[in-house]
Amino acid sequence: MTKILEIKDALIRFTEEYEAYVKILGKFLVALSLFLLISMNIGYNTRLSSLPVVVVLALVCSLLPQFVTVIFSMILVCANMYSLCMEAALISALLLLLLLLIYFRFTPKGTTAMLLTPVAFKLGIPYAMPVNTGLLGEAYNSFAVGCGVVLYYFFAGIHQNASILVDPNRGNEQLSNLDIVLGQLTGNREMILVVMVMVIATLITYMIRRMQMDNAWTIAIASGLAFQIVGLVSGYLFLKLSDRILPLIIGSVVSGVVCFIIKFFFMNLDYARIERTQFEDDDYYYYVKAIPKKNVSGEEITVKYYGNTGSIGKRMDRKKSSAEVDEEISKKVFAREMDIDEDLLK
Repeated sequence: MTKILEIKDALIRFTEEYEAYVKILGKFLVALSLFLLISMNIGYNTRLSSLPVVVVLALVCSLLPQFVTVIFSMILVCANMYSLCMEAALISALLLLLLLLIYFRFTPKGTTAMLLTPVAFKLGIPYAMPVNTGLLGEAYNSFAVGCGVVLYYFFAGIHQNASILVDPNRGNEQLSNLDIVLGQLTGNREMILVVMVMVIATLITYMIRRMQMDNAWTIAIASGLAFQIVGLVSGYLFLKLSDRILPLIIGSVVSGVVCFIIKFFFMNLDYARIERTQFEDDDYYYYVKAIPKKNVSGEEITVKYYGNTGSIGKRMDRKKSSAEVDEEISKKVFAREMDIDEDLLK
C-alpha cells in the first residue's frame, strides 16, 4: 500500500509540475477518442474519417478550448450523415443544435462528461460516467451525461439502419428515411430508460458524496452503481431486453473498479486519524472535524561518513556574505547612535 501511495504522490507532483502539458495531452486523447468513435461508427465520408485527418483535428483541439472539440464533432457528424442521406444529416443537425442549447443553458462546464459518455458506452463501462460525474462535478452536470447518452443511442441506431437508409430497392410500403431516423429518437424506449436512470444516478451520487459522514465517497459510489443496476435490470425486464442484463453486470463491476481508482486519486482519506477541534471568535463557536488524507512521509536519507570523522559534530564557521557583513555594520552604527547595547538588536 505504501508503494502505491508513493506512486500516486509522484504522479500528482508530475501533474502539478507539467500541468499545461498534461492538460494538452488530456484534451488530445479525449478529442482523438471521440473522433475515432465517430469515424468507426458513422464514418460514411471516407476522406473526413481517415486516420490522418482525425489525428490532425485532435491535435488542433488539444491547443484550443475544449468547447472546440464539441464544434468539430458536430461538423464531423453532420458531414458523415450527409454522405449517408439528407434526412439523417438534417435530423442530426437539429438534434445537435438542441443539445448545444441545453449545454449552454444547464451544463456550460460539462463538456468532458458529454464527450466521454459515448466513448464509455463503446468501451463497455458507461455506468462509470454517472458515478464519476457525481463525484467530481456538480448536480447540473447530470444534463451533460443525459446528452451523451442520447447522442450514443441515436448514432448507434443510425449505424444499425444504415443499409436500409441507402437501399434503393425498398418498396413504397416501407418507412421513409425520415421516419427511420426520427424513430431512433421517438421510438427508442431503451434510450429513454437509460437516460432517466443515469441522470438520477448522477444526482444520487452527487448528493451522497456531499454528506457530512464517514466514507461518503465510498457510499456514493456503491449507491450510484446499485441504483443503475436495479433500475436498468427492472427496465430491461419490463422491455423484454433480458440479453442486456449480463453485459450490465459485467460493465458495472468494471465501472466500480474505475470509480474506486478515481476515488483513490481524489479523495483517499484516513478515517482512523480523524481529529476534532473547536474554537470561537466574536460571533461564532466552531466545531471542526478534520480527516487527513492518506500519504507517505518523505524518504529518509541516511548519511554515511568515510575516512576522517574527527570533525563530525564540531562547529564549522562559514564565511559570511557581504549582505550579512553590511547588516552587522548597520546594527553597530545604529546602536552607537542610539546609545544602546548592540546585543538588543540581535
